[in-house]
Amino acid sequence: MLDWTDRHCRFFHRLLSRRTRLYTEMVTTGALLHGDQGRHLDFNTEEHPVALQLGGSEPADLAACAKLAERWGYDEVNLNCGCPSERVQRGAFGACLMAEPKLVAEGMKAMKDAVSIPVTIKHRIGIDKVESYEFVRDFVGTIAEAGCEVFIVHARNAWLQGLSPKDNREIPPLRYELVHRLKREFPHLTLVINGGLKSDDEIAEQLQHVDGVMVGRQAYHEPWQMADWDQRFFGAAGPASSREQVEAEWLRYLQAQVEKGRPWSQAMRHALGLWNGEAGARRWRQVWSDHKLKELLPAEVAAMASSARSGIAAHVAEHQAHHAAVHAPAVSAD
Repeated sequence: MLDWTDRHCRFFHRLLSRRTRLYTEMVTTGALLHGDQGRHLDFNTEEHPVALQLGGSEPADLAACAKLAERWGYDEVNLNCGCPSERVQRGAFGACLMAEPKLVAEGMKAMKDAVSIPVTIKHRIGIDKVESYEFVRDFVGTIAEAGCEVFIVHARNAWLQGLSPKDNREIPPLRYELVHRLKREFPHLTLVINGGLKSDDEIAEQLQHVDGVMVGRQAYHEPWQMADWDQRFFGAAGPASSREQVEAEWLRYLQAQVEKGRPWSQAMRHALGLWNGEAGARRWRQVWSDHKLKELLPAEVAAMASSARSGIAAHVAEHQAHHAAVHAPAVSAD
């Protein structure tokens, strides 16, 4: 997710789940080949398993960038054929590439020939008003012939004209059944479904039909949900025992950023949802988001945020106890 899943975000999410595979925000081949490679590619070792998501269409450029991904130590390189933004379309990559499956296949083959790490693809079920199953089936078949084995499928069409990227995540209808049908028709491929899934029960239901589930904005906005995923979906204990423990580890990371001369606020924006759903979460977010406090050390801001949150939580608990006492059934003895 552009401007969201940077290395700070991924480190924070790794405090919540060790097993969930993390993906970078999409990086264009041009940015890697002609820009600051370290800025785009550096990541924390704690992020493994982590995949680099590429945007591009030229096979030679994709191969060169796949080599960079392997050299930097990524566990996977993923080609984005699902982003519908106009900026991406002007660069001739993203969702518009679904109209050119042979070119995509050439790019996938070039990457697979260049590296030994897995090369995967993320795409939509269709573009614009092309809603036939045959369209996405033939796209998957063509890419599979080039050697791709893992397909992450956003179960909506991408409308390339007339909708913003935000609208493209909400207006085109979700059609999970098309992804399920792909899995039945291509049982030897790994099919991962994406789009609109929020609860753990919804994720579990999808895993009855496909091999994996990708969760984007739900995980970002409600990060504590990830704390149960290792146990529920991988059968292994996760790293997060409590929100307090995660916050303490995150504070150490923020302090390390300060010691490297980096503003902690750039990283902290990704963790503002940690206490969502709990009493005092709004006040906690407000303190951390206060621009007047950004010159303080993270531990100082954390103390103020925790105090604000705890004060609200105590008030809510007191109110609930009073309400319970007032409305408790009267008890009498004969």
